Amino acid sequence: MASPLRISRLISRTFFSTSFFSRGGNNYLGSRLSKYSTAAAIEEPIKPSVQVEYTQLLIDGKFVDAASGKTFPTLDPRTGEVIAHVAEGHSEDVDRAVAAARKAFDHGPWPRLTAYERQRILLRAADLIEKHNDEIAALETWDNGKPFEQSAKIEIPMLVRLFRYYAGWADKIHGLTVPADGPYHVQTLHEPIGVAGQIIPWNFPLLMFAWKVGPALACGNTIVLKTAEQTPLSALYVAKLFLEAGLPTGVLNVISGFGPTAGAALASHMEVDKLAFTGSTDTGKVVLELAAKSNLKPVTLELGGKSPFIVCEDADVDQAVELAHFALFFNQGQCCCAGSRTYVHERVYDEFVEKAKARALKRVVGDPFKGGIEQGPQIDSDQFEKILKYIRYGVESGATLETGGDRLGNKGFYIQPTVFSNVKDDMKIAKDEIFGPVQSILKFKDLGEVVQRANNTRYGLAAGVFTKNIDTANILTRALRVGTVWVNCFDTFDAAIPFGGYKMSGQGREKGEYSLKNYLQVKAVVTPLKNPAWL
Repeated sequence: MASPLRISRLISRTFFSTSFFSRGGNNYLGSRLSKYSTAAAIEEPIKPSVQVEYTQLLIDGKFVDAASGKTFPTLDPRTGEVIAHVAEGHSEDVDRAVAAARKAFDHGPWPRLTAYERQRILLRAADLIEKHNDEIAALETWDNGKPFEQSAKIEIPMLVRLFRYYAGWADKIHGLTVPADGPYHVQTLHEPIGVAGQIIPWNFPLLMFAWKVGPALACGNTIVLKTAEQTPLSALYVAKLFLEAGLPTGVLNVISGFGPTAGAALASHMEVDKLAFTGSTDTGKVVLELAAKSNLKPVTLELGGKSPFIVCEDADVDQAVELAHFALFFNQGQCCCAGSRTYVHERVYDEFVEKAKARALKRVVGDPFKGGIEQGPQIDSDQFEKILKYIRYGVESGATLETGGDRLGNKGFYIQPTVFSNVKDDMKIAKDEIFGPVQSILKFKDLGEVVQRANNTRYGLAAGVFTKNIDTANILTRALRVGTVWVNCFDTFDAAIPFGGYKMSGQGREKGEYSLKNYLQVKAVVTPLKNPAWL
């Protein structure tokens, strides 16, 4: 995948043609917005030239209504208006989906296909996703609010790469022959775990779809996946492409609905053999409890974070400012591993703050379907109000509001890029996961101090280190209690790099070879040997 600097450049430039979008029936591409322009809220939003085709539940290879007949609206974050009404799954629908997945696993062809045949289906699905790149990207941006350039040029190609990566693993999963103390032939079998329940979040709907669906299918499992209620559209579209690619019916089932109903039913279901969840730490605790109280199913959790981004005294300040800006503001700040605690050495602190403020003022905010937009709206009104509440907390606690701090425009869920300086570790903006475009800049004196402060959190998902000194980098990478440390880069998400957290940022790892272990059982088979020629 592209590097963070490459991603940053892609997001800040125009890559798509005007023909894919229309405004009032005419091709349209607005001029680049500048500073805190309110044009996003005043102008007529660009209408995506993509139709919402799939709004029902996908169960046993068919799109069907919820058993209750209920639907719920999915909203456009640019305006708060309804995009479509989507089937609202409940426990009865989860039961139907799990029954289909169980039948497909116990009696269907998927686990019984050769690994090469499974690989070919995954590759065909990746090809179809690539073919429909722009349509999928438009759905993702429309439902989520992230810039179209990010969806079309970064995330959907990454989705394709992830499925091709896991297709490559399908025929390379195997056990071992193990020597024993005695006349025995011992082998281990790596078997698919069965029916996997998967619950994905709203901030990166399709990437999280791939992180979970890819390894589960490569290992020969069947799936019931629940989408986030804020962003149900893109997963349904991509799931249909898997059916077109030849995935047998019942292997991939998709339920849209709410956490306390559909999510809880899936987490506590007695016929689900494995659960994977990405979301908040508080919800992760509930999911883990439901899994334990039902059939003690194993659970993979990728949860919240409050990641430190450490700028050392030898840093090139201009480069550090740009990377720290990207680490925090990428995806509207709605990223679990966002560098939301920017620790800057006291020798360069003042210069860094001034330049960070200037960079935030230049951030281009507006309709995510326009070219050159860096930041779209937040996902919904709840997240919008939460972020504004934390900005008020920052001001009230004595942090210096350098820029931003308010909504942008009067329509939709846009928030000004916000920068605080003179932030202290005990302030809420330095302790809690805000999940928004709010940068908190803290000062430190030496490495021992910053390590202690960076680790003094319930989270441990990721960290960034910016330094020219390899010894400094080595000290910090080993001392920071996090699952990923990016040195002089950030948000490098290659398909092969494992991702997960320490402490209350989760358990288990996703992506890479490590993720396969989440979806496999290891069975030892022991057979006596009669008069063996060798042991």
